[in-house]
Amino acid sequence: MNDRQRVMAILNYEQADRVPVVHFGYWYDTLDKWAGQGHISKEIARNWADGSPEDTELAEILGFDLNWGAAYSPNVGLIPLFESKVLKVHPDGSEELLQGDGTVVLHKEGAGSIPAEIDHTLKDRRSWEQYYLPKLQFSPDRIEKSLVNTGKQYKRFDQGGLEYLQNPDTLSGIHCGSMFGTIRNWLGVVGASYMMMDDPELLDEIIETVANLAYKCVEYTLKKGCKFDFGHYWEDICFKNGPLVTPSFFEEKVGPYYKKTTSMLNDHGINIVSLDCDGMIDALVPIWLENGVNTMFPIEVGTWNASIAPWRQQYGKELRGVGGMNKTVFARDRAAIDAEIERLRPLVELGGYIPCPDHRLAPDAEWDNVKYYCEKMRETF
Repeated sequence: MNDRQRVMAILNYEQADRVPVVHFGYWYDTLDKWAGQGHISKEIARNWADGSPEDTELAEILGFDLNWGAAYSPNVGLIPLFESKVLKVHPDGSEELLQGDGTVVLHKEGAGSIPAEIDHTLKDRRSWEQYYLPKLQFSPDRIEKSLVNTGKQYKRFDQGGLEYLQNPDTLSGIHCGSMFGTIRNWLGVVGASYMMMDDPELLDEIIETVANLAYKCVEYTLKKGCKFDFGHYWEDICFKNGPLVTPSFFEEKVGPYYKKTTSMLNDHGINIVSLDCDGMIDALVPIWLENGVNTMFPIEVGTWNASIAPWRQQYGKELRGVGGMNKTVFARDRAAIDAEIERLRPLVELGGYIPCPDHRLAPDAEWDNVKYYCEKMRETF
């Protein structure tokens, strides 16, 4: 069997000759560290991205079979992006930066965490209609000018990428956008929370615009005859204690837009739909499942000890998962890795589940430990 056959067999509760060794990428600081230690070239560290040729090369060196985050992505975002620029430099050297999505962040050189958000361009209807709505209009160029990873190189969709996606020879997924996570980024958690109460009609319009744009991009791609094994969403709308949005709001306002796209995917023979959301996602799992999203990813273990086991018990075999391997063991030793793999064994035996580190590998991940994990996974499963 090849990796594509293995993944589809496992997620459909069929027999596979082994479990593929899946990953979800790396922090750039991790790649810089490994390059400095001589494990990889500076070119790999500099050019790596999900699904890039460097991603494929690095996976082969370490022993991973595939990156779950390497699905094809039509451009469902802002076109054009805001011009990134420094707005202010503080005496301590930190900088206020306007990012491409209109968010203003405080950047500190060498900081090992996500920059703090300090302002947002999107605040109200005026800023929505002036700065965002014009950047969220559908055009075939969102697909035709996008890049397709064909394994060892990128090709533009309209310059050979289409032909590859019509007959892919590896596991092939399509990103279906973000129904709320991107909006949360644009508004900030506080801004989104206030808008739910102060201007719900505007928030409804923003959600509808973003969701319909993503739908049209996926629809256009599928009508071109592209073949995909799974659909994939990104959200990141939970933290360690639960969702950053009330489940009732999410179910009513966002759920139907998932259903619209997942129904289209199903009509094209795509029955696996995964979603990337960090944090404690338990309260949103039934909403996603009800609306056609059936594969949770990356099942961040965290302090809340996330696992597919209780979800499977509650929702049955319709609930699948990719992830749930606690990546912090890569900073420890082989004994810790062995123990983590053994913890995963009964979960793998449930079926419909593929282990994967529960997020990108951080700079404390030791090269030899990651290679050992890949070897041990093949030996065990």
